[in-house]
Parts: sequence; C-alpha cells; structure tokens
Amino acid sequence: MKGIVLAAGKGTRLYPITRPICKPLLPVYDKPMIYYPLAALLHAGITDILIIVPPNDQEPFEKLLGDGRNYGVHITYREQQVQRGIADAFMIGEDFIGTDSVCLVLGDNIFYGEHLTQCLMKAKAQTTGATVFGYYVDDPRAFGVVEFDQTGKAISIEEKPQHPKSNYIVPGLYFYDNRVVSLAKQVKPSARGELEITSVNNAYLDMGQLRVVTLGKDFTWFDTGNADSLNSAANAIKQIQASTGRQVACLEEIAFQNHFLDQAALLRIGNELKMTNYGQYILGLLQAKSEQ
Repeated sequence: MKGIVLAAGKGTRLYPITRPICKPLLPVYDKPMIYYPLAALLHAGITDILIIVPPNDQEPFEKLLGDGRNYGVHITYREQQVQRGIADAFMIGEDFIGTDSVCLVLGDNIFYGEHLTQCLMKAKAQTTGATVFGYYVDDPRAFGVVEFDQTGKAISIEEKPQHPKSNYIVPGLYFYDNRVVSLAKQVKPSARGELEITSVNNAYLDMGQLRVVTLGKDFTWFDTGNADSLNSAANAIKQIQASTGRQVACLEEIAFQNHFLDQAALLRIGNELKMTNYGQYILGLLQAKSEQ
C-alpha cells in the first residue's frame, strides 16, 4: 500500500500566521503539524509516501523531512498547482500509486489513540473496497457527515450539510483499493468548485464496498485548520505527553517499533538532537530497550 499526505492547503483560515509558511509546517506543540499525519501512515506500516505540497513550497518540506531515510521510509514530493479539492490527490499521485492500494491522510489532521495502530493495520489489510472512519463531534456541519441505519450500517455521506443526519463525521484519513484513481477521475466539481472526497466515498458506498469504522471515546482527533483548533490540539498534545511520559507522533519511535530503523540509526538521530527534549526522548528509547 502507498501513502499520500495532502499538505497543499494555503491555510487561509489561519492568516496572517500562514502567509510566510505553509500550514502543515506550523508547530503543534513540540513538532511540526505534518509529523502527525505522517505518524498515521507509519503506524499503518506504510513506507512509500508521497507528500503533495503547494506550488513553490517543496524546499522547506524537503529540508524538514528529506527523502524519509531518517524514518526508514521513502518520501517523494509533488506540487498541487491549483487547489481542486481532496480527490485531486489521486490524479496528482496516479503514477505514484500505480497498481497499489492507497491511504490518503490530510496534512492538518491529528489522530491519537491507544489502539490506533491496530485500527489502521486492520483497515490496511482490507484488499477490496474502501475504509473510512466515523468520529463523533458536537457540530458536524463543516464536514462530511455519515448517516447510519438502525443496524449501524452507513447509508449516506453528505458534504457540509445544514441539517446533519448524525453527529458522526468522516475525518481526513481514508483507505482505498486501486479503483480510487478511476473513481476520482469521474468526480464532478461541487458547487464550491472542488472535487469532493465525499463523492469518492459515496461511489464506494453505492457499490456496497465502503466500510465506516466508528472511533470510540478512546480516540482523539483534531482538524487544525483554524487558530482555536490549532491551540486546542497543542494543549492536548502537551497534556497527553505530560501524563503518559510518551511522545505523540515521534516518527523515529514508530519507525523503530516497526523495524524501519535499527538501534544504530536511532542512536545517530538521538545524538544529533540530544540538546532537545525530543532528542533525549529518542535516546531514552534505546536505554529502555537495553534494560529489557
């Protein structure tokens, strides 16, 4: 399975913060925002990753992440010249996807939960159809909203409805088989001129091949698209890390756990960052390993 991070948003809801810097490069507490969606892909065991960036903004992403070798993965980059909506990612990444299945994650979404890895690995293991997630929010009107029947089966997804049929929205993490490329090409622009991912999800739903996995209260999700949600996410990450003693979205740790990196690579990276709390945490992983 291939992985795509759509990180091409201009972040206009965060102006003036995002005038000089692309939104996914903003800090969310102690890490760049893009670490969090990348962590979801690594948790799913995905090692071939495409990051879609805004025009003329590839260099700072490369400076931060390089080609992915520090995380034991391979990262390539493409530019989205014109913002045409989420489903456009599959056209931009068509050659990258090839004949594989694909997981798409939005560059401003954060997922955290004790059973996140198991949940993502289960979704990745599905060989046909699509898997998306349902997450309960108090006000779902700004998102794609899932309607369920009395048995809990998803029967519709509506984009940004004025009168939502449930409080469950589809957050920005999607697993698809290879048909997603051809289905995305058939999507017509919505009233707001975008190729909506909801149209892709409904195409799978119409075929009876869309699985909607509801995430329980033990999962945390943030869409960091505005100042309030960005601040809330940063405070939540700080609290989680302080209470658990564990980093959220430490890419090197996830890579080490998945055997993408060996102890020598982790030691090198930890020493490079040893003047920071992040680097000390990485070195602490090795110490804990040696004490086992």
